[in-house]
Parts: sequence; C-alpha cells; structure tokens
Amino acid sequence: MTFTIGQTVTALYKTGKYIGEITQVRDLHYVVRIQAVLKHPEQGDLHNPGQVDVPFFHERKALAFREQANIPQKMVHLYEDSVPDYKNSLKKALELKIAEQQAKDSPFAQASIACLEELKKEYGIH
Repeated sequence: MTFTIGQTVTALYKTGKYIGEITQVRDLHYVVRIQAVLKHPEQGDLHNPGQVDVPFFHERKALAFREQANIPQKMVHLYEDSVPDYKNSLKKALELKIAEQQAKDSPFAQASIACLEELKKEYGIH
C-alpha cells in the first residue's frame, strides 16, 4: 500500500511502535511525525537480547511528540482509529513494558525495569 502526505499510520521504528502522520514520501521511506506511542522500545543491547553482561546496557527512549522519523516503507501501515493523547499513550506503553518485564523476573528484566523507571522520571510520568 502506498501512503500520501497527511495520512495517519502506525510505524515500527527500531523496537518501538508509534502512531503518526506522513509528512514526506521518499523512494524507500516515509517521514512520520509522531503523535502517540503504541509500544515502548526495548532496553538493553539489541545485538545480545536478554543479556545483562554486555559492554553497554542501552537505555532507549520513545520517540518524542511531533518528532519526525525516517521509517522504511514496509514498516508503515494504515491507522484508522482515533489518535490517543501522546502523554497518555506513552504512560500506557511504558507501564505495559514494565509489567512485561516484571512477569519475566530475570536479571535482564530487572536491568530493563531499572532503565524504564529512570525514563518514567525523565518523561515526568508518575
């Protein structure tokens, strides 16, 4: 499916999933302006998933409200529901990611939760 400027879509960016608006159409990518978060990005080293003993355990933030991202066309899909408020969607996605990690109860999960709790403070979510 081909999209045009102004259409509302879901976009997978790295390990996060977002709702946004197409602002540019390029040969292989769409530029998407972020409006809401559906899935918070994974924490840790993506090249060593589930591992804590890595040189650097990455803290990954969600894309910001109205931030624009260059998304491969195959990672963009039509979104037809109402767009939730960014802050509320971020809070919901973050809480869901924390709950997922709490259910795993592993060293990796604990390290992820620590990163996510720090991000919660940085985002101003209580």
